[in-house]
Order: sequence, then C-alpha cells, then structure tokens
Amino acid sequence: MPTASTVDRPVRVYADGIFDLFHSGHARALMQAKTLFPNSYLLVGVCSDDLTHKFKGFTVMNEAERYEALRHCRYVDEVIRDAPWTLTPEFLEKHKIDFVAHDDIPYSSAGSDDVYKHIKEAGMFVPTQRTEGISTSDIITRIVRDYDVYARRNLQRGYTAKELNVSFINEKKYRFQNQVDKMKEKVKNVEEKSKEFVNRVEEKSHDLIQKWEEKSREFIGNFLELFGPDGAWKQMFQERSSRMLQALSPKQSPVSSPTRSRSPSRSPSPTFPWLPNKSSPPSSPKAASASISSMSEGDEDEK
Repeated sequence: MPTASTVDRPVRVYADGIFDLFHSGHARALMQAKTLFPNSYLLVGVCSDDLTHKFKGFTVMNEAERYEALRHCRYVDEVIRDAPWTLTPEFLEKHKIDFVAHDDIPYSSAGSDDVYKHIKEAGMFVPTQRTEGISTSDIITRIVRDYDVYARRNLQRGYTAKELNVSFINEKKYRFQNQVDKMKEKVKNVEEKSKEFVNRVEEKSHDLIQKWEEKSREFIGNFLELFGPDGAWKQMFQERSSRMLQALSPKQSPVSSPTRSRSPSRSPSPTFPWLPNKSSPPSSPKAASASISSMSEGDEDEK
C-alpha cells in the first residue's frame, strides 16, 4: 500500500456514509478528510436506499437527493453511488483508494462489531472528529419532539391534512390553534404599537413641559423687569407724573417787570369829591338821596 509521502499522484481518500439531511456535521467531516494531506483526491461513497433501509432504517431524503447534496459539497471530488456497506478489497482496488476516513467510534452493523476493523488492521484508516450537537438523528428528534408545531406550520403554508398524514380532528385542532396564534400576534402588535404611542406622547409631553418651564421663566423675568420694584414701568410712571405736575402748577410772576419801568407814567386822574364814587355804589336809597341833595346845595352856593 503506498504512503502519502511516496506517491506522485494525489492521495486518494475515501469517505462513505448515508448523508441523510446533509448538514454541517457532514460537511466538517468531509473537510477533515479532504485536508488530511496537502495533495488529496476525495471520493465519497453514498449507500443506496435499499441498502440503507435494510441495515439502518428509513431515510428522509431518497438516494437521488442524497447524491445531489454530496455533488454540491466543495470538498468532494467524486461521488460513488450505491456504495457497499462493508468495504471489500475488490472495491478498494477498483477505485485505487489509499486511505479511508471516518470517525474512530466502532460502527457495529451487518453482524460485525466494527465494519472498519479490517481497514484499521490494514493501516488504511484515518480518523476524523465528529461535530458535537448536530447529526441526522438530532434533527429528526427535534422534528418529532415539536411535531404539532411543524404540522401547524405546514398546514398554514397550504399543505393538506392528507399530505401531512394528519387526522380530521387534529387538522381542526391545528387550524384553531393557528387562528389563536394569529389573534395573539395581533394583540401583541397592538400592545407594542400602544407602547410606542405612549412613549412618543411621554417624550412630547416632556418636551412641552420643558419648553413651558423655559417660557415661564422668561415670562416671569420679563414681568419682574417691567413691573418689579426697580422696573421700567415704575420709572416711566414717575416721569409721566412729574411732567403732569409741572404742567398743572402755574408759574409765579416776577416782582418787578423791566418793561413796565421803562413805560411812561400815567398822570393820576383828578378827584371830584362831589361826584359819586362809581366804584362804590350807595349802600341804600337814603344814602343816594342825601348825596343828590348835597350836590344841589353845592351848585347853589357857586351861583
């Protein structure tokens, strides 16, 4: 058997399996097999449906789907269809296989404790590491565990109860549960929208209160500036009051007017004692008659 260091061609590595529901665990195992040697050629054997159903059990994907899934894996150079369950020397020689890659856990099947025992004894076995937490059996377990959820999901997507192998009663139950879930989703959406609306109102209220406080402080400041103890309104009132008092109070005339001193003096008017004083009228009729009689006596004396 040639070794990896002595051959001039790429090392031909073989990996086989069922590869049902091809997942990342399968891809990682094939990646390890491909990168075992710097220059390698990876052949992947896929068992047929008949052989798989006989020795392992029913598959989700049929053999054509499993072949196609392997063909699109980047690490696979060649897919061998209808691969044997147990590797024979004739099969190894036919495909010029140098090494076989698989996880190191003994694989008991077909009446053997380990179907890779003779490969290991021949020094052609190269172990790979399994990816924890992911396998075909794990995926099927998830589906079986949440069967009702997936049945309701597919009914909602248009699959019939017959296609899902669901009874009439379960179909009605699942459809009712879907309606209930829709109502819950609508209520949840309404609650979320209500919360968003309340949050927006609170934000706007906070902004309005803040603006109102700012305007209030500004208004109070302007009011105090105008009507406070030293405000502009008081000063303006005092100025107007003083102007009104000045306008209402009369001006005092001067003691001696210079224009009157320069004007010519008027001669005093002559006084006539016998004439009655026009400025002072008689106080009574008797006084008036006495004054008239005195005036007539005076006239006689002059004659």
